Amino acid sequence: MSELLKISVVICTYNRAAYIQDAMQSLYDQTIERGDYEVIVVNNNSTDNTELVCRSFIEAHNDARFHFYNEPEQGASFARNTGAHHALSPLLCFMDDDAVADKDYLERIVKFFEERPDAGGLGGRIIPKYIPAEPHWMSHYVSSLVGHFHYNESICVFRPGKYPLESNMIVRKQDFDAINGFNAALPGVKGTLRIGGEGKDFFLRLQALGRKIYYDPSIRVHHVVEVAKLTDEYLYRVASGIGRGERVRMKEKGSGAYTKKLGEYVFKLGASFMLGIKYILQGHPSKARPVIRFRIDALKGLLNR
Repeated sequence: MSELLKISVVICTYNRAAYIQDAMQSLYDQTIERGDYEVIVVNNNSTDNTELVCRSFIEAHNDARFHFYNEPEQGASFARNTGAHHALSPLLCFMDDDAVADKDYLERIVKFFEERPDAGGLGGRIIPKYIPAEPHWMSHYVSSLVGHFHYNESICVFRPGKYPLESNMIVRKQDFDAINGFNAALPGVKGTLRIGGEGKDFFLRLQALGRKIYYDPSIRVHHVVEVAKLTDEYLYRVASGIGRGERVRMKEKGSGAYTKKLGEYVFKLGASFMLGIKYILQGHPSKARPVIRFRIDALKGLLNR
């Protein structure tokens, strides 16, 4: 581990040639000294020209520490673990390949951990950048499916069972190693199938070690959301992936845990119908269906359907 480096940023990428350069540029333009950080890009079997874009960018910006690796095992958990393996700093920051970081993003993160030695992990705000504009049917209850995340208005510690999202999360390297990184049984997207919840599983295991996980709303990334891609099929894949991830986690704990989770999902489905009725009565009928659909699809994933 290098004493010179303060933080390593890991970006896992899959077919994001159109956006990965903006993500890398935002990290190149940081206010922190370039010698204080490194960026590790892990290509996860992209079939477009993502690799060419990344390598061209790195070659053109050789005054910064950008590195490129390939991970043949499909799934974000595998790619993130590979990136962490190559990291040489005491802090690991994970960011998505279609996100853009604020200019003081890394400076704020490093300062946060320097001022709070009790911090085991950290999450920040994720602001959707809808292209071309936010759809009329979007609501607070569905926006998490497209990466929107804002936990609190000020710095705080996550309550037990609450956690950051993977596209803006930071952890100490020693703690990452202590829990053996991301659970490969929850790979994220793998082909057309999604088995999600890898971030939830990661932070719950970290919290089980007694680590404090903080939230700081000033540590921000802007996440691209192409509205044309938000089809029923896409939203089903994301929502059912959440359920599939919970199925894997609960089955590992035993039948009792799975039955309890099933009851929780049925209750949430009922609550979604009530929420849908509320939206209709408020004159926003277009927001009703996606909320209910989300819970139906998540339940299907939990039932492995």
